[in-house]
Amino acid sequence: MVETPLAAEGVGRRYSRGRPWAIKDVDLAIPRGSITALVGPNGAGKSTLIRSWMGFERPDEGRVLVQGIDPRRDRTAAVSRIGYVPQAASLYRNLTVDDHFRFAAVCRPAFDRAHALDRTQAAGIGAERDVGELSGGEQAQVALAIALGTRSPVLLLDEPLASLDPLARREFLAVLVDDVRSTGATAILSSHIVTDVQQACDSLVVLASGRVALHATVAKARAEHRTVLEGDLAGRPAVGHFIGQDGERLALLRGTGAGFKEATLEEIVLGYLSAVRPSSAAAQEAP
Repeated sequence: MVETPLAAEGVGRRYSRGRPWAIKDVDLAIPRGSITALVGPNGAGKSTLIRSWMGFERPDEGRVLVQGIDPRRDRTAAVSRIGYVPQAASLYRNLTVDDHFRFAAVCRPAFDRAHALDRTQAAGIGAERDVGELSGGEQAQVALAIALGTRSPVLLLDEPLASLDPLARREFLAVLVDDVRSTGATAILSSHIVTDVQQACDSLVVLASGRVALHATVAKARAEHRTVLEGDLAGRPAVGHFIGQDGERLALLRGTGAGFKEATLEEIVLGYLSAVRPSSAAAQEAP
């Protein structure tokens, strides 16, 4: 078993010379069996990184690896190890749910149709229903069932929750967590909303302006960060500054301290994002 199913080594990608890098100097090693939240604002480079692992993008610098395989050298072998869910489910409206599973089995001979059916039935979605009749949340469940039916050791989910209502998001995540924990797969779940993913993920990657601002387990991130009112900083160095839920000005500190409040996952992300604003992207441009 590969202990680092997903890796990025000095990865950089830009779409034309003179423009900012979509991602730059990205180094990641995602451990086996984890569910990692890839969090950042729109345009932070989340999809570019995921598409690089899928072989849809070719890094201009560095390399990505899927279970030790570089998709640029052997895309078929790399993709055969991945279950993928894009932001917009790529489904056929006039086909039934089971038609999709049968089609997936043709494309991926190892596809576990029974497992996919179990997942949709558990979500109350009949196999005979036309996809065009399903709600957005139900279609997302079908797309997830297809990814899980591949029995792939790696799952890449590129903002699949973006168009779902709160109940559908929770149900989607519950299915994902149950399957990953039972199979030992490794999952990346990207989002620009922290509250969407915090119930499911045990590791966190904050991507801002194309660079990794933070990579840590959720437990470690919570243990190592505190928040304080800006007026109480007393000269302490802050990771970043942001506005709290009640409109107060807060600062994120790295470290512990008596009287400081343990930061929530959302506050940690806000603190790091505030330190790397899009306006600083010009610093990433080539001379």
